[in-house]
Parts: sequence; structure tokens; C-alpha cells
Amino acid sequence: MNSPDFTSVWHAVLSDLRQPDLVWQLAALAACLLLAKLGERLLRSRPLPANVPFEIGQGWLQRVAFPLLAMLLVWLVRALANPHMHVNLFSLALPLLASLAIIRLVFYVLRYSFLGATWLAQFERGFSALVWGIVVLHVTGLLPDLIKLLEGVSFTAGKQKLTLWTVLQGVVALLITVLGALWLAGAVERRLNAAEGMDGNLRAVLARLSKALLIVLAILIGLPMVGIDLTTLSVFGGALGVGLGLGLQKIASNYVSGFIILLDNSVRVGNVISVGSDRGEVTRITTRYTVLKDVTGVESLVPNELLVGSVVRNESYSNPRVRLTMPVQIAYESDLERAMEIMVAVARTNPRVLAEPGPAALLAGFGDSGINLDLALWVADPEHGFGPMRSDIYLAIWREFKAAGIGIPYPQREVRVLQGAAIE
Repeated sequence: MNSPDFTSVWHAVLSDLRQPDLVWQLAALAACLLLAKLGERLLRSRPLPANVPFEIGQGWLQRVAFPLLAMLLVWLVRALANPHMHVNLFSLALPLLASLAIIRLVFYVLRYSFLGATWLAQFERGFSALVWGIVVLHVTGLLPDLIKLLEGVSFTAGKQKLTLWTVLQGVVALLITVLGALWLAGAVERRLNAAEGMDGNLRAVLARLSKALLIVLAILIGLPMVGIDLTTLSVFGGALGVGLGLGLQKIASNYVSGFIILLDNSVRVGNVISVGSDRGEVTRITTRYTVLKDVTGVESLVPNELLVGSVVRNESYSNPRVRLTMPVQIAYESDLERAMEIMVAVARTNPRVLAEPGPAALLAGFGDSGINLDLALWVADPEHGFGPMRSDIYLAIWREFKAAGIGIPYPQREVRVLQGAAIE
């Protein structure tokens, strides 16, 4: 329905306010909305099967069920009641319900594609205001005048003459195609994550490549749909190249480094690594940075370029087992062999200490205040940290030493004064 027809429908609805059949239109419209709401609740109460192809149909239908069902019911009622009563109110409700369906569908695709993004709430409010604003302009008949105004503002991009209306159409076309690409990319990523036996880094690489290719394909399809020549993007491409050469080389380097890390499997999600003074478990590898979470819960964002160009200590690169050495000192008058037996026995009781290779007590040397011993043990879960485990083992050793009469020395100094010594 074009704008003049729609405006005439709006005026017809205003004139229907004085007609007695307006009550029947309102009652029928309310019944359609109530049935649509009941249908939405029924659909939400029945979970969809988990093996839907590409998982595309598992959420969007529930999201837009109410406006779609309402549109169908209103269309049927309008078709049945058209010969017998005025249907202007139904004709006005259809585009409003269609706008609601578009808003909900766009929001679902965005939430499906950008899980946990903080900017979604603000974007959703702005997009809703934009859509409802267009509907208001359409209803009041001001939209054609606005379109003529936008068509009157023209400019040249390369060899093509563009208008603001053409640019807005291109933006809308790009929005539609890019949203579709993000939807498909999210479905592909979830399908890859569900694939058993596939390497985690390979999943991440394929997911990112598929998203990038789908977005590029969406741009190549969306712009020609409104008559914009792709050669006009050459100016933008040149500006992007200059930007990469001047100030965006770090971003490009981190992006490429991220793919290198994922492809060569040097760092994987779940590894415990140390980069400079930062140590923690790799919880996420993004396009620009890698997230390290230490035992205190603090997360460090390390640029991918740093992981490629510097020394990285990976404690679980080929084997998650890590050897830990705990120094212990006993007094010279203590039973050395008994102390070593106690240290090994205490280490074996700790649930995190591996039985094979088992713990061992080693004589490290003779110090100024006592005998230096080392307790060597192996741990298979370094991502949990060593602080609490060290504390438990040292506390148990101290208790056993105290019960066995083994002393732990402290620094002592003897000062002897010799009589008759010459003082210079």
C-alpha cells in the first residue's frame, strides 16, 4: 500500500470514530490480538527440537510469533468483514504489526550474533525509535515529502551521482543483508561448536572466516540492490589503506596475529601461560586480544601481537603437568631422614599432587642456619594456582615436624669477645 492510500486509510479511521461499527472493529481487533498472544504462549511452552538444521529456527519464530499471528488473524478478519463493515482499523493495524515484527526480528538477530554485547540495549532503543518514527511519518502522510527532500540533496562519489535518499536506501539494504549474514554466521558458529572431535582453535578460525566472508558477501549484494556502483567504494578503500599504513597497523597486526595463534596451536583456550608479569589461564582468544584470568579472578587483556612477538611461557603447551619445588629448612640436630619421609608423606596426602611421578624430598645443601631441603612434586591443574596448595602442604609439614621433634631453624649469630686481643 502506497503512502497516499495509507493516508486516506488514516483519515478513514478518523471518520470511523463516529460510526457504530467501530465497536465491532475494536472488539474483533482485540480478539485477534488475544488469540495471537495465546498462540505465542503455546509456542513458547513447547521447546523446539535441538536438531533443527543449522539451528536457525530455534528462536526467531518464538520471538516474532505474536506480531505474525496477529497479522494473519487481522488479515483474515479484514477479508471476511470487508463486504459487511468498515475495515479501516484493520488496514491501519497491519503495518503497525509488521513494524513490531521487524523490530523483534532485528533484535533477535543482534542478540543471537553478539552475545553479551553492552551496546545492544542502546542500539535497540534507537532502532525502535527510528522504525516507529518512520511509521508515524507514513501514517501522517509526511513521508513522501521527506523522500522528495532527501532526493533533492545530491552529491558525486567518483563517477556516480548519489542522493541522500539513495544513500539511506543503501544503508537499509546493507543493514538487512549484514543482519542476515550475522544470523547465518552465528548458526555456522554454533554448528561448529557442536561438532565433536574438531580442534577448538580450528573451530574459532572457521567461525571467524565464515563471518568475514558472509559480511563481505552481504556488502557485495546489498549495495547493488539499490543501484550503488561498487567502484564508488574505491575512495573508501584508499582511505582505509592510508589509515592502515598510518595508524591502524597495530589493529591489523593484532588481527593477523590472532589467526596465527589459532592456526599454529601455540596458545589454546585453557592453557596457563605467562607473558611478562601477567600469568593466568587463557579463557578467550578474540580478534584483537587474548584474555588471561589469574587465580584471583582478575582478567588481563593481552594484545595478540605481544603473544607472537615475545617469549610466552606455556605451562600446559604439550603436557598440563607442572613440576613445583617447595624449599624447607631444618635444624642440624634434627633427624634428616625422618624429615624427608614426613615431607613426602604429607605431599602424598594432598589431592592435587600426582601419584606418578610421585613427590620426592631432595637434599639441596647445608646453609648457615640449617639443612636445606627441597620438596619436588607434580601438579596437573596449574590453572587453579599454587598459593592455597603451598599453604596446606607447609602447614601439614609444620604440624608433623612439631610432633616428631624436628626443629625449623631461624637465623642466629654468635658474638665472641676474646680477652687480650689487640684492638686497632
